[in-house]
Amino acid sequence: MNWLKLAEEKKEELIAELKQLIQIPSVLQKELATDEMPFGPKPLEALQHMLEEGEKAGFTTKNIDNMAGHIEMGDGEEILGILCHVDVVPEGTGWTYPPFEGVVADDRIYGRGAIDDKGPTIAAWMAMKLVKASGIELSKKVRMIIGTDEESGFRCVDRYFQKEQMPTIGFAPDADFPIINAEKGIANLIFTQTGSSETETIQFFQAGKRTNMVPDEAFAFVFGGLITIKEKFDAFASSHGITGEVAPQGSMVKVLVHGKSAHAMEPDEGVNAAILLAKFLQTINLTAHSKAFVDFLVEGFGADSRGHALALNFTDDVSGDTTLNPGVIHYAPEQGSCTQVSMRYSVTYPFEEKLAACREVLQQMGITLDLGTNSTPHYVDENDELIKTLQKVYERNTGEEAKLLSIGGGTYARVLDKGVAFGMLFPGRKDVAHQVDEYVDIEDLIKATAIYADAIVELASKTSEAGGQ
Repeated sequence: MNWLKLAEEKKEELIAELKQLIQIPSVLQKELATDEMPFGPKPLEALQHMLEEGEKAGFTTKNIDNMAGHIEMGDGEEILGILCHVDVVPEGTGWTYPPFEGVVADDRIYGRGAIDDKGPTIAAWMAMKLVKASGIELSKKVRMIIGTDEESGFRCVDRYFQKEQMPTIGFAPDADFPIINAEKGIANLIFTQTGSSETETIQFFQAGKRTNMVPDEAFAFVFGGLITIKEKFDAFASSHGITGEVAPQGSMVKVLVHGKSAHAMEPDEGVNAAILLAKFLQTINLTAHSKAFVDFLVEGFGADSRGHALALNFTDDVSGDTTLNPGVIHYAPEQGSCTQVSMRYSVTYPFEEKLAACREVLQQMGITLDLGTNSTPHYVDENDELIKTLQKVYERNTGEEAKLLSIGGGTYARVLDKGVAFGMLFPGRKDVAHQVDEYVDIEDLIKATAIYADAIVELASKTSEAGGQ
């Protein structure tokens, strides 16, 4: 079966379906969440849209508590799971094209979610339709499982698997090709500083909305002379090659710094605005409590993103460096400070030992460390039949070696008993997930559709042996 030719014939349909999905601004809406809309109306709208498309195309669908759902074809006791998500991170500012329109330009589709994860979702969905239309007989159920809270904690799939069967094998089209068989652990570390009853130089500091994004903006309200602060900031901005602004704010001065957003799995791809602002604030005279706060940010995270200053650094051959992203930072004198950090830790990370070492370092800084959420690392052995089958599929469709990779990002593959991340960002392509002007190359959308169709047949057809129990 020439899946690439069949996928190319569906080019316009692929583009149209992805545009429709991008046009639903499915960002978590905490303030609008209800029992009927657990993550707000727009993530639910995106889920309902996909399930309706499944029904129209003659597939079996199921909605699990408006949190997740599935589109299914095939028969058998075993299940091949394809785990996708239709929620997206906030759009941020500075887009060339509107983030929720799905503009087609330069052979790309631009929009929030184009590569994470709406583009891959549509590619996998089209692959299912191609396989169904081919008439190839399946020996397993093929189930596209669709979540709506992947970017904010996986509550959707947690609920789904409380009520539905775990797939025998599966993959998540939500990362890189060729194959990711190792995903780092993801821990939310919460660093806090007690409040102050004194009148502090810094009256307010805020940066970031999500721990899984590098903050692209940070601001603070401070007491001080406007002219002096502006002169110092202009010099700082010039020497660091950044932009921002200084403006009066009542009796205070507002300092705003711009950075560059990126995914927390590799903070070095971005520029953390909070760290830049903290470094600038070190250049003005600060009261003790305010100074302790900015010193912690700069000393803890200013030199690198690998955690050396906090004794959290670790690397291994399977998954590489542990990384830290201070993604949500808040300071107000009476409340103290709270710095939420997404730590992506190596597969063999000695977790308790490293956190204990970090707490010893923090004693000198007046900071305490608490553990929020923690998703442990995920790993599938390189000799597993699932890996071997997907390697064969990838190499057959691309002519390139299917090397195994590890990532600091967390995909739905980690909730499967046996699952990997499988595309759809191809080698050599820029990773623009969570960034301004996110896009997907139309050529890649078509090629991924062909690969997923081939993978479905290899893993779930009558002649397949992959993943058998």
